[in-house]
Amino acid sequence: MELFSDEFFMQEALKEAQKAFDKDEVPVGAVIVWNNQIIARAHNLTETLHDVTAHAEMQALTAAANTSGGKYLTDCTLYVTLEPCIMCAGASAWAQISRIVYGADDEKKGYTLLKKPVLHPRTTVTRGVLRKECSALLKEFFSKKRK
Repeated sequence: MELFSDEFFMQEALKEAQKAFDKDEVPVGAVIVWNNQIIARAHNLTETLHDVTAHAEMQALTAAANTSGGKYLTDCTLYVTLEPCIMCAGASAWAQISRIVYGADDEKKGYTLLKKPVLHPRTTVTRGVLRKECSALLKEFFSKKRK
C-alpha cells in the first residue's frame, strides 16, 4: 500500500478550500484520513447553509462519522487549511481525533489563542504544512472582499 505524505493530503484539503473560494465562502478546506485513505472531504458552507457552525472541520467530522459508522475518530487525521477555531477544536476533541494537521495559523480566532487545552489529550498536532499555499488563498479571498 502506497503511503501518502502530509503534503499530499493537505493538497486535497486545498482543493476543498478552492471549492469554498469558488462559492464565495471563506476558503477553508478539510479532509479526514483513516488508514491512509480519505474518508471525508469538506469545505466551509456557512454562507450557503446560513449556518455559523458549517465550518469545513465540522462538515468533515460529520461526514467521517457517517462513513465510519461511529462518533469516535480515534485512528483518524484531520487535515485542514486553517488552524481550527475553538468550536472546531472542541468538536475534534469530542470525536477523539488522533491527529490534526493544519496549514495557516489563525491569529484572530484559532484555538491556540486559549491558554487551556481544548484538544483531546491524545491528539497530536502538526502545523504549518503548506502554510504559504493555504495563506495565499485566504489572503486572495479577503483582498477581493475589501475591494
